[in-house]
Amino acid sequence: MLAKPLTWTVMETGRHRLFHQDNKAMEPFDADEYIERLAWRTPGGGSKGGAEAFDPKKLLEEFVNHIEELKLLDERIQRKVEKLEQQCHREAKEFAHKVQDLQRSNQVAFQHFQELDEHISYVATKVCHLGDQLEGVNTPRQRAVEAQRLMTYFNEFLDGELRSDVFNNPDKIKEAADIIQKLHLIAQELPFDRFSDVKAKIASKYHDLERQLIQEFTAAQRRGEIGRMREVAAVLLHFKGYAHCVDVYIKQCQEGAYMRNDVFEDIAILCQRVNKQVGEVFCSPETVMAKLIQSIFENKIQAHVKERLDETRNSDVEQYLKNLYDLYTRTTALAAKLSDFNLGSDKHTFLSKLIKNIFSCYLESYIDMERQYLQNRSGMILQRFYDSKNHQKRPVGTGSIQELKERIRQRTNLPLGPSIDTHGETLLSQEVVVNLLQETRLAFERCNKLSDPADLPKNAFSIFLLLVEYLCVDHIDYALEIGLSAIPSSDAKNANLYFLDVVQQANTIFHLFDKQFNDHLMPLISSSPKLTECLHKKKEVIEQMEVKLDTGIDRTLNCMIGQMKHILVTEQKKTDFKPEDENNVMIQYTTACSKVCAYVNKQVERVRRSMDGKNVDTVLTELGVRFHRLIHEHLQQFSYSSMGGMLAICDVAEYRRSAKDFRVPLVLQLFDTLHALCNLLVVAPDNLKQVCSGEQLTNLDRNLLHAFVQLRVDYRSARLGRHFS
Repeated sequence: MLAKPLTWTVMETGRHRLFHQDNKAMEPFDADEYIERLAWRTPGGGSKGGAEAFDPKKLLEEFVNHIEELKLLDERIQRKVEKLEQQCHREAKEFAHKVQDLQRSNQVAFQHFQELDEHISYVATKVCHLGDQLEGVNTPRQRAVEAQRLMTYFNEFLDGELRSDVFNNPDKIKEAADIIQKLHLIAQELPFDRFSDVKAKIASKYHDLERQLIQEFTAAQRRGEIGRMREVAAVLLHFKGYAHCVDVYIKQCQEGAYMRNDVFEDIAILCQRVNKQVGEVFCSPETVMAKLIQSIFENKIQAHVKERLDETRNSDVEQYLKNLYDLYTRTTALAAKLSDFNLGSDKHTFLSKLIKNIFSCYLESYIDMERQYLQNRSGMILQRFYDSKNHQKRPVGTGSIQELKERIRQRTNLPLGPSIDTHGETLLSQEVVVNLLQETRLAFERCNKLSDPADLPKNAFSIFLLLVEYLCVDHIDYALEIGLSAIPSSDAKNANLYFLDVVQQANTIFHLFDKQFNDHLMPLISSSPKLTECLHKKKEVIEQMEVKLDTGIDRTLNCMIGQMKHILVTEQKKTDFKPEDENNVMIQYTTACSKVCAYVNKQVERVRRSMDGKNVDTVLTELGVRFHRLIHEHLQQFSYSSMGGMLAICDVAEYRRSAKDFRVPLVLQLFDTLHALCNLLVVAPDNLKQVCSGEQLTNLDRNLLHAFVQLRVDYRSARLGRHFS
């Protein structure tokens, strides 16, 4: 197949042409394509279907001629390549010679540079030596000139007449200050008896110039002329009155600075403004800034703190503690801002010392006042609550007799001592608890801020003990004691079992107590030995409360069972399970069963409201087991006819329906077994042995099965005892 013609640039090769694509790099040579093109352009070399018949001889002749032309072209190109290679070798040699010449020239230049560098070093050494010699000559000369000049001025003081323009021209006060400062130093070395007059005159002029300079500095400060202030401060630097100049500057900076009600905000703004200015005026701005801050703390802040605290220290302790915390917090916050300024190398120690000097007399007695206030406040909160309930707080017994009563009560559940009627009041208040915890939280915050780091764990522990005393002992524990005393005996009728409400509220309160322990106390003692004491105290309090809660719950469950027993005794009749007319029984279950189930359902719901977590299952399991035992013993008190046995099965089915509400597998299993036992009351005598071997009864004691069978009225007549012999 012939290739499609493209746009080509022509290279003549005799009678034929070689082609390459226009404006593009040479493509790789393709022999097949080249021959195809050559054949296509040769007359008679095309396909037989073309305009001219195919002539192989012509095509062969064309190929032979073209090969010869290509050979000639190859020779011509080869000669040209050889010529270019020779030219390239010749130019490479010439370039190598030039590079060698340049390297030699560079080496010569480098040698000249080294020689020049050595010569410059030599000259520089000579110049330095000459400068040292000139300085050695000039310095004594300058000193002599300066001494002569000072002697001239000294003579003027000696004569008593200051004729020099420098002392009489106000514009030359800077030069006069320099002279008088030096003369003052010289005068200090002169004997007093011979030069007392001149020394006095120099001293007088010294103090006069010093006073003028300070006045000039003050005037420049009022005008806001920073440049003039800087000049005068530089002159005064060598005078004894330089410190007075700084004091005047500090005093004037504070004039009109305290215009707001917030003194701390005024101080922050003042220091920010002065810090920008002091670096432009004084050569040692950090010293001036530190002196300004010291003046502010020792005067303005100390006076403000004293005024705020002294007015409430003896009259209102709560406000005093709030003010102390607020003032100390704001002072430390201000110190943190001021630490950003340049106050010297040990600025943090400097600021801490200033704060300590202000507050030390208040912080020494802080924790005693905090504890005293917390005691009074907590006692008042509790007493106000009891007064609102018209409750006269009873002393809780302590000592060996009380402990003996508690042990007897725990083991026998006997009510020792008179029962207390609280009219359903739990004597627990979430509002009281929140107030106590709020006061304690504020005390912890103040303790964290105001206590010395070494005393912080000890102080926090003392506050925690007060919280335990008033919240856990005086409120929760007292309510538990009253609640235990108010629990009626198990045989009481229509007993008010409000102890579960006490449990519910005590549980809620203790969660709040535990949260404050973790959130506010733990961070203060976590890295100290007091942590162990706190955890031990907390554990001790929890265990004491748990003992009383367990005792109260156990006695409450006994009251519930007693109430159920009372219902069964008063409502269950012997004729319920041995009806006179066996064919005319219309009820589904007995009245006693109905009332007991209603009571049980109510108490289960009450337990769920009062408990949380695993405690719900634990208490309901115990209640369910006792409920099952009661029904089991109750059923064994009657004789059952065939129809009475069916009614007993219906009653147990209803009891089992109530047991499902417990959501405790053990309780449901017990009632399932009881239901299976009741089947023994109605099963045909011949099937009795088979029923006893059933899945639910096979593992039970044979005596128990026999006891249930004995409850049947036909036990003797049908000789059912032989099945258990």
